[in-house]
Amino acid sequence: MPSLKQRTLLSVAGATVAVLAVGAPAATAALDSGKPRASTARSAAAAHGSAYIETRLFFGTERPDAGPDVTDEQFMAFVDRNVTPGFPSGLTIQDGRGQWRDSNGTIEKERSYELILLYPAQEAATRSPLIERIREAYKKAYGQDSVARLDEPTLADF
Repeated sequence: MPSLKQRTLLSVAGATVAVLAVGAPAATAALDSGKPRASTARSAAAAHGSAYIETRLFFGTERPDAGPDVTDEQFMAFVDRNVTPGFPSGLTIQDGRGQWRDSNGTIEKERSYELILLYPAQEAATRSPLIERIREAYKKAYGQDSVARLDEPTLADF
């Protein structure tokens, strides 16, 4: 019969092996070639999806030059003119409230928009310049310091 110390060591070793076995698929996926993957737990449910990129852009509405805030009508006209031509298959716009620290260290709080674009991963190289033009056009049109961008690989099915 193993001693208490041996049983404790065996228990710790067993727990370590269990943790490593559960975490290994996620770690392997994270170190893969950059292809989007669902976690092991979700892979069975999402196996039917195709590789897509989800890009989210965050647009503030207050102008640093103390001009009037960007209105809903102005933003939708901007989307019609600058976003829809490059992404005619669809997009999502959400209203938001955001905050960020400006270049002077002041916390700014403002109404914002989140624009969500979803496109096939194989089109990322051609879509990225379109997205950068959207960001630059908004900054120029409304005197913004920045438009935040977030890109996430994902799986999608329609």
